[in-house]
Amino acid sequence: MKRILLANKFFYPRGGDCVHTLNFMRLLQGKGHEVAVFSMDYPDNLPSEWQRYFAGEVRFSGGGGKLKALERIFGGSGVRAKFASLLDDFRPDVVHLQNIHSYLSPVLARMAAERGIPVFWTLHDYKLLCPAYSCLCGGKVCERCFHGKMPVLTSRCMKGSLAASLLAWLEAEYWSRKKLERWVTAFVCPSAFMASKMRQGGFPEEKLKVLCNFIPAEYAESLPDAAGCGSGGREEAYCYVGRLSAEKGVETLLKVASGLPYKLYVAGDGPLLSRLREEYASAPQIVWLGRISAGEVRLLLGRVRFSVLPSECYDNNPLSAIESFCSGTPLLGARIGGIPELIEEGVTGMTFEAGNQKELKEKIIYLFAHRLENSNRIRESALERFSQEAYYRKMMTLYDAALRG
Repeated sequence: MKRILLANKFFYPRGGDCVHTLNFMRLLQGKGHEVAVFSMDYPDNLPSEWQRYFAGEVRFSGGGGKLKALERIFGGSGVRAKFASLLDDFRPDVVHLQNIHSYLSPVLARMAAERGIPVFWTLHDYKLLCPAYSCLCGGKVCERCFHGKMPVLTSRCMKGSLAASLLAWLEAEYWSRKKLERWVTAFVCPSAFMASKMRQGGFPEEKLKVLCNFIPAEYAESLPDAAGCGSGGREEAYCYVGRLSAEKGVETLLKVASGLPYKLYVAGDGPLLSRLREEYASAPQIVWLGRISAGEVRLLLGRVRFSVLPSECYDNNPLSAIESFCSGTPLLGARIGGIPELIEEGVTGMTFEAGNQKELKEKIIYLFAHRLENSNRIRESALERFSQEAYYRKMMTLYDAALRG
């Protein structure tokens, strides 16, 4: 059994990166490995025996403490001492980084590598290519920073702020690709699309490992009985589950949905929620659910005809798509980012050009008129494809190869 140190900037289910880290920790522990955690001390964190090693909390907004936050980006403000102490006491075989920028620091990779410890880094966003994380500029897909980071500054990509964009540029220049690829054994890319963009950004092919995220066993066990998900067992409705923000394409979906007679459930919250609810208040076929629990998401996905993922950004390996398939529910997804590689066209779902209202409308109408693959088969295939056992075997193969040198 191995001693594995996981690092993520928060230690509670704040977002997809945090959920993945917690699931991965539990999977490793369930297999008998010793697992330590490094994170930032934060009021919402889950209890942990490793909390005494956590780096102190820093904040980039509000009153005092901004200087510490700025120091943290470059590996200061206590993060080195805390991580060194954990490395000394735990003596890991492997260090596996998750989402560490800003609130922790890539200095973790350097410190582990200098001790001869293999370093893996699962990429949950495009931060190593785009200093603003999203590969978006002015709401449009942008790749100008792939081979030079100055555009983040000249275009003020970070929140439209010159100061924030300057900081993002300095961070990217300080933690350069050449440094990171020297310290990191392998970058784990949850989608082939992510790997292709990393190659485009100059990262070496041999260090890019494609490994899709997984669904934990307890998720599969909690799914509703699939018996009612076959022909005739579903409500004549479809759904969107996700963040209500511009890059997710939800406005494109609502423009189309408001002109169609089919019921659309919208589950989630975000910066556009209030405006969109008001704007589409006169569309009775659009049902607003707000933020719902994970269990309610499973029930929703299990009863609709299909789900829609209309993203207009480079979605990496969206959990909502995987959850849809595991519920036996076809997916209508935008042809962008890692979404298309998840869909078997005409079998487990369909795709449309991102932002194309005409094609989206046509595909929605088609999916209400035609049933695709049997729901039980979609579900069974997905539970095998995204199983924790498959993920574990592949990750252990990567670890073992690194430890053999």
